[in-house]
Amino acid sequence: MTKRILIVEDESIVALEIASYVKSLGYEVVATASNANDAVNYALEKEPDAILMDVRLKGEEDGISAAKRIMDEKKISVIYITAFSDDESIERAIETNPAAYLTKPFNRKELVAALKIAIKRSELHGVYTLVGGLKINDEFSFDFEEGQLICCGEYIHLTKKEQELIILLLEAKKRIVDIYTIENRIWPEKVPNENTRRGLILRLRSKLKHQFIETISGQGYRLTY
Repeated sequence: MTKRILIVEDESIVALEIASYVKSLGYEVVATASNANDAVNYALEKEPDAILMDVRLKGEEDGISAAKRIMDEKKISVIYITAFSDDESIERAIETNPAAYLTKPFNRKELVAALKIAIKRSELHGVYTLVGGLKINDEFSFDFEEGQLICCGEYIHLTKKEQELIILLLEAKKRIVDIYTIENRIWPEKVPNENTRRGLILRLRSKLKHQFIETISGQGYRLTY
């Protein structure tokens, strides 16, 4: 049976692009909403398998508030898509336990994986089979042999440097990994820019749904799980 996706995006051109790509993957787009009220109404009426939800919507209510209203009524997995990654929005989004949190411009492989995870979550209502050697929590695990991050049984696409960073943090076994060690392990042949390091941390955090990576001010980072 074809899986059904609701798209919530207030930029019409972006919504059309996302819808076209989602359809090319073999999914059915049940509707496209541009505001929170329409998103809630479509979700409750059409009961999609997953929702692609823009965080910033025009109007008084944003995508996170709309998602909360939907989740109060239906067990539908939500994937947030946003150009913003401010701490307040991230904290509010985490409270809704989304299937994924993708920052624009997102990699299409990331969207494919996020859709698979969201649909599987909707089908199993939070019951997953652990895949991979190291369990991080009930959703995430890591396969050291393949160097793969796994969520809900689906492999998450990691770049080479994202892979190197998560392995470094996991090998530290919840201890702090200092900034010097990170920079010398991941960029051994050049002096990295601080923005480059922070950007890498942000991208990996996003793929971990903004969980687990703790910043230790003036020292470095560690995984908490």
